[in-house]
Amino acid sequence: MALELPPLPYALDALSPYINANTLSIHHGKHHQAYVTNGNKLIEGTEFASMSLEAIIKATAGKADKAGIFNNVAQVYNHTFYWHSMKPNGGGKPSGAIAAKITADFGSYEKFVELFSQAGATQFGSGWAWLCLQGGKLVISKTPNAETPLTQALVTPLLTMDVWEHAYYLDFQNRRPDYIKTFLANLVNWDFANANLAKA
Repeated sequence: MALELPPLPYALDALSPYINANTLSIHHGKHHQAYVTNGNKLIEGTEFASMSLEAIIKATAGKADKAGIFNNVAQVYNHTFYWHSMKPNGGGKPSGAIAAKITADFGSYEKFVELFSQAGATQFGSGWAWLCLQGGKLVISKTPNAETPLTQALVTPLLTMDVWEHAYYLDFQNRRPDYIKTFLANLVNWDFANANLAKA
C-alpha cells in the first residue's frame, strides 16, 4: 500500500484571508508531497510497503534505525489530520459533544483556549499541538518534529495544529501566537473533532 498525497478537503483559497492559497499550495503540494515521496522511497521493498500508514508509524516509532521512515510517514499522517482540523468559516466556540466535554474536562472553553495556545506557543522549534482523548478525558499535548499521539497507547487524536514555521510563515512571519489565535478564532474544524470523539 504505497503512500499517497490526499487532496485538500477544500480549495486552495478557501482559508483566505487567514491562510492564503500560496501557503497551502507550498505546504500541501511541496512539503506534504515530499514526505509522501520520501516515505515511499524508504519503504519500497521492505515489510512496510504493504502496511497501512498507522501500522508503519507504530512499527517504526522509537527505533533509531527506522527514524527516516517514521519521520516521513508520521508527517504524512500529521499533515492529513491537520488539513481536516481546519475548515472555511471555522473557529470560535464549539458545539455538540466536544463543547460539553471541553467544559467538563477543562472548566471552560476559555481555559481550553489558554492551554491549547500555550502548548502551541511553547513547542520549541517545529512540531504540533494536539487535542486528544485519553482515558475518557480530554488532554492537550505537544509533540516535536514528526512525533504523533498515535504512538501512545489508548490515546485518540481529535484535532491538531501545525506549528512548523512553513505552516504560517508566509502569512504571519515569526508571529506564531497570532497564527494560533487565528487558528482557534477562524479556522478550527469542530465538526472534525466531534466526529473523532464520536468514533473514539
